[in-house]
Amino acid sequence: MSSRRSRSRQQTGSSRNITDEQIADLVSKLQQLIPEIRNRPSDTVSASKVLQETCNYIRSLHREVDDLSDRLSDLLATTDTDSAQAAIIRSLLSQ
Repeated sequence: MSSRRSRSRQQTGSSRNITDEQIADLVSKLQQLIPEIRNRPSDTVSASKVLQETCNYIRSLHREVDDLSDRLSDLLATTDTDSAQAAIIRSLLSQ
């Protein structure tokens, strides 16, 4: 078992007694991160809606990353490896 997974299990074991208030606070914090529901009053959005929108947002971010990755691959395939543009791309990727 990886150390990351074992740490996760240890943390889960020690945090099994999360209160309803703590869950509500975490859902509220999560709501502030999601553009679709960020500006709505907390009392008008259910926890299930926050979680659903979070999943949708994560899926859209994955699609965006995939699209950008495809575009970068296409760009690299058509760029001369000795060009200034290729050098800029390499320097950005190494950061």
